[in-house]
Amino acid sequence: MIKLVMSWNIKPDEEPAYFEFVVQEFAPRIMKLGIRPTEAWYTVYGEGPQIITVGETEDRETLDGILRSDDWAQLMDKLNRFVTDYKQRIVTPRKKDSQ
Repeated sequence: MIKLVMSWNIKPDEEPAYFEFVVQEFAPRIMKLGIRPTEAWYTVYGEGPQIITVGETEDRETLDGILRSDDWAQLMDKLNRFVTDYKQRIVTPRKKDSQ
């Protein structure tokens, strides 16, 4: 499994529209693209990004294809209407040491 970790902050005064977008469009579209959402955190207090969400694909090739697609670019353009400080990173599993 390959994980895509995304984080961002919601723009002030955009929370109602943001949550509507995430529920009605963002989550269904990433699933349709082939990313399975696995985790999401909403930070209420403290430092760090307000939202952290994680999705996974079977392999790196699949994820790379999704991230290069026009559909992904369009989805990110729409997300960025509601958020700031978007960041993403790809996490690959560690290889186990052989004994």
